[in-house]
Amino acid sequence: MTRERAKMVVRGAVQGVGFRPFVYRLATELELDGWVSNSAQGVLIEIEGKPAALERFLHRLRNERPPRAVIQSCETSFLDAVGYAGFEIRESEAIGARTALILPDFATCADCVAEILDPADRRFRYPFTNCTNCGPRFSIIESLPYDRANTSMKRFAMCDDCEREYHDRHDRRFHAQPNACPRCGPQLQLWNPNGEGIAHRDCALAAAVQMLRDGSIVALKGLGGFQLMVDAANEQALARLRERKHREEKPFALMVASLEAARHYCDLSALEERALLSPEAPIVLVPKKSGIRNQKSGIAPGNPNLGVMLPYTPLHHLLLHDFGGPVVATSGNRSDEPICIDEMEAVERLRGLADVFLVHDRPIVRHMDDSIVRIMAGREMMLRRARGYAPLPIDQRSGIRNRKSEIVLALGAHLKNTVALGTGDSVFISQHIGDLETEPAHAAFRRTAADLPRLYAMEPAVIAHDPHPEYLSTKYAQELPGEKIAVQHHWAHVVACMAENAVDPPALGVAWDGTGYGTDGTIWGGEFFLAQPDGSYERVAHLRPFRLPGGERAMREPRRRARGVVFEILGEALWTQPELVSGF
Repeated sequence: MTRERAKMVVRGAVQGVGFRPFVYRLATELELDGWVSNSAQGVLIEIEGKPAALERFLHRLRNERPPRAVIQSCETSFLDAVGYAGFEIRESEAIGARTALILPDFATCADCVAEILDPADRRFRYPFTNCTNCGPRFSIIESLPYDRANTSMKRFAMCDDCEREYHDRHDRRFHAQPNACPRCGPQLQLWNPNGEGIAHRDCALAAAVQMLRDGSIVALKGLGGFQLMVDAANEQALARLRERKHREEKPFALMVASLEAARHYCDLSALEERALLSPEAPIVLVPKKSGIRNQKSGIAPGNPNLGVMLPYTPLHHLLLHDFGGPVVATSGNRSDEPICIDEMEAVERLRGLADVFLVHDRPIVRHMDDSIVRIMAGREMMLRRARGYAPLPIDQRSGIRNRKSEIVLALGAHLKNTVALGTGDSVFISQHIGDLETEPAHAAFRRTAADLPRLYAMEPAVIAHDPHPEYLSTKYAQELPGEKIAVQHHWAHVVACMAENAVDPPALGVAWDGTGYGTDGTIWGGEFFLAQPDGSYERVAHLRPFRLPGGERAMREPRRRARGVVFEILGEALWTQPELVSGF
C-alpha cells in the first residue's frame, strides 16, 4: 500500500488554543500516523498515510482549525514514509529561534461559565476554571514553548481528574496548560488592610461581596493585576474612591453582568455589542442612555459616554452573579503608577486606599490593564491596547516599514508609554504601560522593555527612542547596546497611523498631539507631514511657534501657555494692556 509522509511547520497563533489536540483528533479520524509537538517556532507535525488522506488532512487543517487559532504559514515537505504506528502528542521542543506567537488572555467561554454556575459540576463556583478556548495566556507565560512548566501554573500539580481531562482527546481540556479545579488549583483568600487572612475559598468571595454591599472599596487580584471595586449605585462609596485615588472627574469603568444590563445604561450598536461579547472583552466606550445621562452619578460625571465591560474571568462572573448589580472596576494603582500584580506589593502600595483585599495564589507574571476600544466610523478603534490584544503582532503592510534586517526595539515616549519589538514585517507590541512619572512606573517600563526581547530570544540591534533628552525612555535607550535612532514624536504618530490603516506613501499626515521635541531643538505642536516613498518626511506646515513661560510648567498650567500665545501676537505691547495681563 502506498504511504507518504508530510513534515510540517505551522506558524502563527497555534499554541494555547487547543491546536495540538485538534491535530491529534483530525489525524486519528483520518487514520493517519505520526506525531505533533509544540516548538519555539510554532507547531511541528510529522504525519503519514495514504496520499488521499494526507490531502484531506492538509485541507481540513486550515478550514477547521480551533476558533482562537491563526495560521500564518504552513511549510510542508513530502518525504518517504518511515513506518509510524499510531499518532501521539510529543513533548515540546525548545530549540531554535522563537517565532511562535504568544497569545493574549481570553475571556471565559460560555462552556466554562455554565460549569461554574452548575451545582452538579465539579467546578461549581471555582473561580479559576478554564479550558483550551479561554483563560490566562500572556499574563502567566514565562517562556516559550507554551507548556505548563513554562507558566506560573507550574507550582500547581494536577489532580487525577484534571490529569484525566488533560490526556483525554475527546475532552475540551485536552492539553489545556492552565487546567485546574478546586482540588488542585489556585484558591482565594480575603485579607484585611494589613495583609492578614480573614476568609478562604468561597467564604472569601462571599465576604468580599458583603463588603461591597456595605460600601467598602475591595481590591481584587484579577487576571493581569489588581482592580479597585465599589458598588456602582453607592454614591458615597464612589465619592470615597475618588477622594482616596485623587481622581476628581476622570470616568470610571463600569462592569455589568450581562449584555442586557449594559443596555440598561447605554445605547448599544450591533458593533459595540459584538465588541463587548468578544473573547478580548475590552472596555467599550459607548453613549449613555438619555435618561442615565441626566442622572447624578460619580461613575462618569458630566460625560456623555460610559466605559462598559462584561465579566471576563470566572471570578468576575461569580462576583457579579452574587452581588446582583453593577460595580465600578478601576485599575488597582495610585496616580501615575502601574497596577499592582503581587498581593504583598498591593498591601503596601494600596494602603489607605482599599478596605479589603480579595487575593489568590496564582502568580501574575506581567501586569495587564483592561483594553479600551471605541466604535467610530463603523470600525473598532483601539484607545488602550492591553489585555486580550497584547502581545499579538501588527503586520507592517504599508510602504513605511523597517527596511533593515535588524531587530528593532522601540521604547516609546514619556506619556502613555508602550514598548514594541520589530522584526521583519511584524511588530510585537507590549501591553499598555502608562506615564513614566513615578519610580514604580519607570520600573515597570524597564521590565517590559527587557521582557519582550527575552520572550522571543531576540537581541535588538537598533534602539528607537524619542529625541527628547529628558524623557526616561530616552535615557534608558542610552544604556542599551546597539545603534540608537531618534524618531520625532509626531512623525512617529503619523507612521503608526499609516501602518495601522495600511496606507502607502506618499501621504499627508496631520499630528494634533500637544507638544513634542522637534528635530531643530524646539518644541513642536500641530504638524502637517508629507510622507515620502523612501521613508523620509517633510514638515510642510505647522502651528506658529510661541514661547512657553516657565518651560515644563507651562505644560501643566494652561494660563502660562495662553500668556505665551498673546505675547507672540502683541509682543511687548502686552504689558501696556492691564486688562490682558490681569487675566493671567
